[in-house]
Amino acid sequence: MQTDVNDILAEMRPILLDEMENIRLMDRVDAKFVAPTSLLLPLLEQMSPLFRVQQANDARVALYRTQYLDTPDCMMFVMHQNGKLNRQKIRIRTYVGANLSFLEVKNKNNKGRTSKKRVPIGLSQLTSIHELGSERLLLEKHSLFATDMLEPSLANSFRRITFVNNRATERITIDFDLDFLSCKTGNEATLDKLMVLELKQQGWQRSDFSALMSSFRIKRTSFSKYCMGTVLTNANAKYNRFKSKWMLINKLIQ
Repeated sequence: MQTDVNDILAEMRPILLDEMENIRLMDRVDAKFVAPTSLLLPLLEQMSPLFRVQQANDARVALYRTQYLDTPDCMMFVMHQNGKLNRQKIRIRTYVGANLSFLEVKNKNNKGRTSKKRVPIGLSQLTSIHELGSERLLLEKHSLFATDMLEPSLANSFRRITFVNNRATERITIDFDLDFLSCKTGNEATLDKLMVLELKQQGWQRSDFSALMSSFRIKRTSFSKYCMGTVLTNANAKYNRFKSKWMLINKLIQ
């Protein structure tokens, strides 16, 4: 399938990183969808005339790695599990192809808006929060939790394709080949038959991608890679809120 995906992407109009700077959407509204990877090819065929694909260093599929930080009792996971509308994630996001890493604080508020603060970091992962240097200032200013309470919780990797519609009003990411590793238990898990799709806009408006999702009968659903990875790799994690999500995923990938 990878060859076919690359063939379709090669035919699409590219958008380069310097152009993407105008569509970063660090403060945005977003909608997520999940679907089986068997739908990737037909979806890309429909997207081709409507979207441009991000190209970086001649590549149109990028490898990402992430390490999430949380408290020893996983309070950021618990906030999500308990349905808190104002919640936070702290992570190191690494763009492998570009050899760039950022320490990020990502907030979602009760209005459904996502905002993100980040600084460059020379490390792609930590074993202790005390390895941070000046990057600590970001956490001390924006973290909901004391910096010294934070520790590595979960690592993941995935491949991402990024798109911008021709009207430059929305950005789309499609993530697949998801792998997880718990920093607490050492357990690993893979979701290689699932893709996570995300629509990002400055504000809710007419969406080319939402129309495509409707045509494929793919419904909007919440999905957190951090929370699902934690559930799959840590048997001690409370996951009542995610049972229905796991049933949906199993149905999609069967």
